[in-house]
Amino acid sequence: MFLSLFIICLVAGTILAMVNEYTKGPIEDSKKIKLENAIREVVPEFDNSPAEEAFWTKINDADSLKIYPAKKEGKDIGAAIESNSMNGFGGEVKIIAGFNVEGKLLNYVVLQHAETPGLGDKMGFWFKQDKNRQNIIGSDMKEGVLKVSKDGGTVDAITAATISSRAFLDAINRAYAAYSGNISDASSGATTTSGDGVSGATGKQ
Repeated sequence: MFLSLFIICLVAGTILAMVNEYTKGPIEDSKKIKLENAIREVVPEFDNSPAEEAFWTKINDADSLKIYPAKKEGKDIGAAIESNSMNGFGGEVKIIAGFNVEGKLLNYVVLQHAETPGLGDKMGFWFKQDKNRQNIIGSDMKEGVLKVSKDGGTVDAITAATISSRAFLDAINRAYAAYSGNISDASSGATTTSGDGVSGATGKQ
């Protein structure tokens, strides 16, 4: 019986390893295509290869973000930045945001989140809508960090999802901090702030 179980486990392990090896390539290709599409969505039309020219930049001693430079005929026209916040209601919120050379937010794409369906997960479109004070597209980030109105800012939070909104804006602010090189811009201005400039808000959604 021991020998039979050993053989079964060995065969099963071998099959799983083969499947993993077979699917690894397509999965990586899928991630690459998704990233490239996201970059194209958040920056002006470019003729370089942002993914191949990407680099990491620090926004504090322990934190770095990845920048994808966008160029047209050799000139910088902006960049896409992968950013995140660990302060979402459901954990990490990961985005990619695009800025032009004037420091204006061009667009964003939410890459990953675990926020509540019907509430926090609205971040993918909420902050693009021309309704009340929701839309942040076109914001001049040089004028200061984006904050929800409850924190003295000018952005309407997602209804019943203030924590998710804070985390999202935190990720946007961190992205601009990386782009501008201005570490002080990394703070999202939430109700409490940790020493590294990243919001540490707590509370109920």
